[in-house]
Amino acid sequence: MNKPSPSLAELNALALIVSHRSFRKAASELGLSASTLSHMMRTLEANLGVRLLNRTTRSVAPTAVGERLVARLTPLMRGFALALEEVNEFRDSPSGVLRISASAPAARVLMERVVPAFLERYPNMAIDLKTDGRLIDIVAEGFDAGIRLGESVPQDMIAVRLAPDTCFMTVASPGYLARHTAPVTPDDLREHQCICIRMPSGTPYRWEFEQHGQPMTLEVSGNLTLDSLEIMADAAARGLGIAYLPEHTAGRYLRDGQLVQVLEDWSPRVPGLFLYYPGHRHVPGGLRALIEVVHEFA
Repeated sequence: MNKPSPSLAELNALALIVSHRSFRKAASELGLSASTLSHMMRTLEANLGVRLLNRTTRSVAPTAVGERLVARLTPLMRGFALALEEVNEFRDSPSGVLRISASAPAARVLMERVVPAFLERYPNMAIDLKTDGRLIDIVAEGFDAGIRLGESVPQDMIAVRLAPDTCFMTVASPGYLARHTAPVTPDDLREHQCICIRMPSGTPYRWEFEQHGQPMTLEVSGNLTLDSLEIMADAAARGLGIAYLPEHTAGRYLRDGQLVQVLEDWSPRVPGLFLYYPGHRHVPGGLRALIEVVHEFA
């Protein structure tokens, strides 16, 4: 008796498991339970007569056969998605899901005006927005677009401006400055409690300054290290030290008087936020529609 051929759903699930190296993450993306997905893969392996995945209690990885199968399937799956997207071109209004990767501050900028306007205008569209401090490969991880500061956008991507150029500023609370002499130069920060920030790699971020076109970097120290700009801003507002923040994050604290800018003459300007996407493949109708909305608000 012939065994049933693999279904498109099974093959897509296999590709997601291999991409995420996780049953749990793949199941979450598919809207299934991990046990259901595991049973689906065992059925697929039984029907094909080969082991596709090596499982342990903590991890999952493709076998040599599984990796080869997914490598051959990937362009076919993309072609299938492209075929469906071409059908979507004939709709009066685009539909589907846009997957976007962004840093947390970038996501907040996108959420302020662009996302509400986009979803109101295109009710058949959905946005899956994932925040991550790491700069990821959006193509390899299955995202339609990413949002980062201009200096971080890969050179092989097409970039669309989302926000104007910005500056990074050194800030402290009025209470902190009442207890400590305000720094006049970046070197004065060595005598202060600085709220440090940890990069996604785990390394401390060196604060960057510029005056009269001359850049400098400084590795600061303090008794508080964080990995969230918003939490840094809140900590600085509570008088726990001096923080180094992008203008957008510090803005409302400055307007409310909770923070005061210091070393203003040393604040470097950097390229603003950009939405970016690969230029070597078909641009989905939903992404084109989002770009139109971005242009309106940029």
